[in-house]
Order: sequence, then C-alpha cells, then structure tokens
Amino acid sequence: MNWLATGALLMALGVALGAFGAHGLRDRLDAYSLSIYEKAVFYHFLHALGLLIIALLARASAITPRVADQVGWLLLVGIILFSGSLYALAISGIRVLGAITPLGGLSFIAAWLLLAYYAFRARAL
Repeated sequence: MNWLATGALLMALGVALGAFGAHGLRDRLDAYSLSIYEKAVFYHFLHALGLLIIALLARASAITPRVADQVGWLLLVGIILFSGSLYALAISGIRVLGAITPLGGLSFIAAWLLLAYYAFRARAL
C-alpha cells in the first residue's frame, strides 16, 4: 500500500470533514454532537499524520515495508472504525454506533504498540 498517498488523501479528507463540521453542521448539531464530531476530526487528523510518518520511516529504512504495512493497516482501520463511527454517531444520533468506536481505539493502540515493538527490536539487533 502507498501509505504516503493514503495519508495525504486522509489529511485532505480530514480538512474537508472539519470544514463541513465547522460550517455545515454548526447550526444543525447540539453542543454534545458537535463535540463528538470534533473528536472524530481530531483523531482522524492525528492518525492520518501517523500514516505519513510511517511512510517516511519506511522510505528512510527506519522500518521495513512489512512493518509499515502492518502499522499502516491498523491506523487505517482505526480511522475508519473510530472516527467513522463518531462521525456517524454525531450526525445520526444513533447511540449504538458508539459501540464500534472502541474497536477503532484498540486498532490505534495496537498500531502504536506494534511500531514501538519493532523500534525496540531493531535497536536491540
């Protein structure tokens, strides 16, 4: 997977969704729903930036392409599940969507722990 392109596209999508939330949803959502939407945008941006970093680490040979793929997929799944469920929850108000969010959070945690594991392992070799 081209994580640099994927991260860049997700950053652009984050800008678009953030602008949509700020301008298109500001008068349509209550304060609680708007805060959920903003949290989705924040984590979306943070982990899309993580994808860019993973791509650069792989290009600098600091991590292998295999590690970049493993971490990248976990970050991508996390963005889809965590931020995606929060976007849907904020807009629809369907509370059961919040049950999906922790799965995305676990994917984020697994991605960063996997990167840490490989970083420590590479240092030890």
